Amino acid sequence: MLFYRGLKPALGWMLLFGLLGLMRCSLAAQLALHEEVAAFNVQPVELDARERQWIHENPRVTVASVQYPLYLFQDEHGQWSGLNNDVLKRVSAMTGLQFVHQESFSTDHLLERLESGAADISTTLAMSDERKVFLDFSHAFGGAGWVFVGHIGAPRVESFEQLAGRVVVLPARHALEDLIRRDFPLITVRSVKTYAEARALVESGEAYATIENEIGAQLYPLGLLRVGGLLEGKWEADHLAVRKGMPELLSILNKALEAFPATELRAIRLKWLEGVAPVPEQSIWQRMIEWGCWVMGGWSIFGLLSLVWNRRLTAVIKLRREAEKDLGDQLAFQHALIDSMPDPMFVRDLQGRLIMCNRSYEEALSVRQDQVQGRLLFEVDALPEATASMLHDEFMVQLRTRKSRFSKRQLQFKNGPREVYQWTVPFYSADGQLRGLLGGWTDITQRRTESGCRCPH
Repeated sequence: MLFYRGLKPALGWMLLFGLLGLMRCSLAAQLALHEEVAAFNVQPVELDARERQWIHENPRVTVASVQYPLYLFQDEHGQWSGLNNDVLKRVSAMTGLQFVHQESFSTDHLLERLESGAADISTTLAMSDERKVFLDFSHAFGGAGWVFVGHIGAPRVESFEQLAGRVVVLPARHALEDLIRRDFPLITVRSVKTYAEARALVESGEAYATIENEIGAQLYPLGLLRVGGLLEGKWEADHLAVRKGMPELLSILNKALEAFPATELRAIRLKWLEGVAPVPEQSIWQRMIEWGCWVMGGWSIFGLLSLVWNRRLTAVIKLRREAEKDLGDQLAFQHALIDSMPDPMFVRDLQGRLIMCNRSYEEALSVRQDQVQGRLLFEVDALPEATASMLHDEFMVQLRTRKSRFSKRQLQFKNGPREVYQWTVPFYSADGQLRGLLGGWTDITQRRTESGCRCPH
């Protein structure tokens, strides 16, 4: 009897923790249900006559869109998806506007389209003084901080002062580029096209650090990189950027965002970002509570071990199955993400043999992955022999030197010469061992043909 009377407090705590878990699941289910109901019961936003007339004359709004998982990206079916796309769908239902995505391939390219009037808005641009010259920004509907990303073998980057005399690599026309050049002249800023190129330069040691959105920094495996500190006082709010000269459109978007139900916006963000955002550091008081819970849990387990052993085994098996399912889902997502890339991409091992490729690679070279997997480039009839041998030799040199390569060049394909932007970067295992090459190319000739450009090559 004394034994079971001693178990009563432990059982009470276990019941309390169970109720808290059920409340959290119930809240998540309510948010998901609210999201489904809202999709069929959207109240139109109240607009004035001038705004309604503008929508009547301009029903389609062109969105300059760049691949930026999980905010905006194309899925395996080529359809645009992500957090920002869900927000646009809700705004469309509230206003009647039709949003048409127009893909861009870098931040610089996206800004050029907005400046030239080829596009009307963008959903992934951070606000900066340079951009406010030719863009207006809507009300914020979320946001995240900026973080430093440096090499794992270097001290953790916590502030701009640590970067004096160092090279910081950023995508061209980055929102923080002007601030760094103005306020920190001792830092050398190097511009590239994309965050992928910036990460590759930090991995190779050609740059000391880059700066990313904290969500984006946690999304991909870090490898030789590690996330540093947050930039104090610098917050990347989520806005809809509208090109100047469209006050009616800006007013319509702001009214829609003001009328956006907070619970629905929270549900959308949980849908895409839960589990990706970094966990905030705990306070001393939170740690003390956690330690106290661990101590009490230890005593409870010690007294209940003989009673709940079988149930614990069942729970462990269930957790393992869930973890395996989560891992399978992550691998499926990564494969789908690679396959959705419009440009050919491939991975080769230390001997130059193909490990995997995406669908664009198969279509560009008229091959199937199961035909060429495990084979060298010149062992398959996908490229002219001279081109295949030349590229294989370049791969071997890169693997020896461990240098990344980004170049605009002309290559001979089966169907004739093509002008391409080619990139190849070494990749490493979690313990820092070189594992092979990741690469791909953008067919500039094809892009010009598809866009109707008649400019000289």
